[in-house]
Amino acid sequence: MGDSSKPPSRSYWHVWTDDDGTSHQTRCDLTNFAMKSMGGKAAPQWNAEVCASAANVLVCVLPVGWVGDWHENPMPQWIIPLSGTWYVETMDGTRVEMGPGEISFGADQHTKPDADGHSGHKSGTVGHEPATLMLVQLDDPRFVAARPGAFG
Repeated sequence: MGDSSKPPSRSYWHVWTDDDGTSHQTRCDLTNFAMKSMGGKAAPQWNAEVCASAANVLVCVLPVGWVGDWHENPMPQWIIPLSGTWYVETMDGTRVEMGPGEISFGADQHTKPDADGHSGHKSGTVGHEPATLMLVQLDDPRFVAARPGAFG
């Protein structure tokens, strides 16, 4: 994040569906940071207001060896690993492994089965420890099938 006088940039993986119904992952950047206090006597900090929406927040613990076979995200959701490592494999063959502090946005709704019958994505744990994930599920149709870069 370097120079504290310049707005930072924070990368994330965006899982999305193209017009043909195939899921992909694209590396994107959050860049719309503004220096602002959270209130009271708190010093200003860099904040990126990503989206305003009704949301469900879950913490999930995926056991060692857990595999979520091919499925779509149940709703648009931000996924942040807290511990351990997990992977996401999309229909285009891209596989991304993520560890603590990395960010993914899952919006692969409305995929169409490929020649092998796969739709959405496959995910699972990596290594010899469980993966703990925080999910922020957005209960808002604006984010269904959001395209890469939608969050600036």
